[in-house]
Amino acid sequence: MRFLDDKNRFLSTKTLDFSPHHLILVIFGILFFLGSSVGLAQVRTRSKSGFTLQLLHTSDQEAGVLALKDAPNFSAVLNALKNQDANGDGKPDYPNTLILSSGDAYIPSPFLFASDTAFGGQGRGDILILNALGFGAIAFGNHEFDLGTNVVADLIRPKADYPGTKFPYLSANLDFSTDKDLATFVTADGQEASKIPHKIARSTIITLNGEKIGVVGATTPTLQSISSPGGVTVLPKKFNDRDTADIAALASEIQTSVDALRTKNPEINKVILLAHMQQIAIEQKLAELLKGVDIIVAGGSNTLLADKTDRLRAGDKSAGTYPILKKAADGNPIAVVNTDGNYRYVGRLVVNFDGNGVIIPKSIDSKISGAYATDSQGVAVVGGKPDPKIVAITEALKKVIIAQDGKIFGKTNVFLNGSRGDVRTQETNLGNLTAEADLAIAKRYDPKTVISIKNGGGIRDNIGIYTFPAGSTRSQDVIKLPPQANPVAGKKEKEISQLDITNALRFNNGLTLVTLNAKELLAVIEHGVAAIAPGATPGSFPQVAGLAFSFDPDLPSGKRVKSLAIKDDKGKIIDVVVKNAELVGDPNRIFRTVTLKFLATGGDGYPFPKREGIDLTSKDPKRTGLATFAADGSEQDALAEYLAANFKQTPFDREDVPPTEDTRIQNLKLRKDMVLGLTQNYTR
Repeated sequence: MRFLDDKNRFLSTKTLDFSPHHLILVIFGILFFLGSSVGLAQVRTRSKSGFTLQLLHTSDQEAGVLALKDAPNFSAVLNALKNQDANGDGKPDYPNTLILSSGDAYIPSPFLFASDTAFGGQGRGDILILNALGFGAIAFGNHEFDLGTNVVADLIRPKADYPGTKFPYLSANLDFSTDKDLATFVTADGQEASKIPHKIARSTIITLNGEKIGVVGATTPTLQSISSPGGVTVLPKKFNDRDTADIAALASEIQTSVDALRTKNPEINKVILLAHMQQIAIEQKLAELLKGVDIIVAGGSNTLLADKTDRLRAGDKSAGTYPILKKAADGNPIAVVNTDGNYRYVGRLVVNFDGNGVIIPKSIDSKISGAYATDSQGVAVVGGKPDPKIVAITEALKKVIIAQDGKIFGKTNVFLNGSRGDVRTQETNLGNLTAEADLAIAKRYDPKTVISIKNGGGIRDNIGIYTFPAGSTRSQDVIKLPPQANPVAGKKEKEISQLDITNALRFNNGLTLVTLNAKELLAVIEHGVAAIAPGATPGSFPQVAGLAFSFDPDLPSGKRVKSLAIKDDKGKIIDVVVKNAELVGDPNRIFRTVTLKFLATGGDGYPFPKREGIDLTSKDPKRTGLATFAADGSEQDALAEYLAANFKQTPFDREDVPPTEDTRIQNLKLRKDMVLGLTQNYTR
């Protein structure tokens, strides 16, 4: 006879000799077991046959300037995959198709702000694109809240000339009832997504040809420290992404919503989690802690998962196999998927479920599932055509944006590195340049200012382009060039425009002057490198000017800094703060420091002292200097004025170098310590 496991799946067949009496007892026992199991939240409801799902997904759309082309291309690839008809029978190959996003659907950027002129409200162009793409549901990421909950409300809410979000926003661990702007959008969990546009819930259901799929959202619990969620309550309230207990607490919050959804809808045996956790390592840990979840769409880390059959865009490399397969807490397989953001890839997972709603890993064909590039070649490969509605939206935004590209503030002979993987893990030339600009502006307010500290997560893009030599598309052959000419806007090659600046520094944080003593400075720098780990890209990683330091990422967080010195603009040491991992001199001596107001008030968890700083951002609408597009004392204004003062005629020419050659931020796993001028030897 066949024996069943706790998910009602057949384990094995064995031939045994039973008497009628024994047979009755066995049958009774099995019936009792099955009856008692029906009430358990994690038991899969059996269906008559298996089910094939095509999941088309993305995250971190975060439209910047490149989305003017990439968003229409994304629609071409997405729709080609959705409507694929390989055998020409007039029917799509995969009729059961879901389109989902795990958050960061928009971000403060020239793209978002251009909507004010083009569509009567900032960010509306982003939402119009998402509506046209046909997303069934989207999880809240962190960037949705960057401009406050009133902007979130304005984008969700329909108005006479604006349809609002035609999909529900989801998050199981955010309580919106405590926020005055968003409380009215909250609706009951577990409703059909098509019936709750313009709403917020923990979970929803999407029915595909009679089969109900559960979808649950989740958002990084670090939200309070990395964005501006207003009165929204974030759960769990205490969260350290390196603490096993905290991740378990997060899993518990998510599990509660998964269980509630399945208890209310016992016919659902397929659940997808849209998890915006910032680090894919967290989604992988959640995969092993959750029950009743089949697929996790990761978000926030821009991790490009791809297999060997996937053609990637210029300069891109796979960060892992697509999908990542784990064993969930219920013993079933669970798939974790993710792609790079910014409309650069469409993620595609085609997977079979067995009759109990459990995914069959062997059904995933690497030639079908994976990352689909949305560059011109990617569009051609799938035979796609951009959606005319999305083309019209981007063209309207382009007219507004193009005017900014003709306003020139400086020149550069080199590519300025603002790529996510670099500014969050190492020193870059763009990080140095913008930190120096902040320091120069701060010195105008207080000549005693000697240090500039900002977070790498605030740098959102390069100033320059990636390209290839003729005849090559190999990633190792990629060429990085300074900004290209834009004849339509009157911009010449190598010129840095207002658009370059606003696109790279999209948040345009205000600057704040603070005073740090030596001990506090060390704590701030320790925090900046505390989250460095293999595969991690923490937004808190610092970019600095006026100082240099070394750190050992293999040591415990909080004890990584080995050397730290204050230096002038010629690299001469002014003051040694840390030597041989020990604080040097009077720990109470002070250093005037400029940082972002976001960090000074605890953003990214930075431990700046709670003493009141001096806000440099002008409250006066009248703006001074050459750069009048951004408020005085903001980081965009600082960079524009610094470029105009120093690199208008003579181009910036400091090339970006690998971390083995970094001098301001020296990673001792990659190079020797030369912060204090002589090689420092340490026992690791």
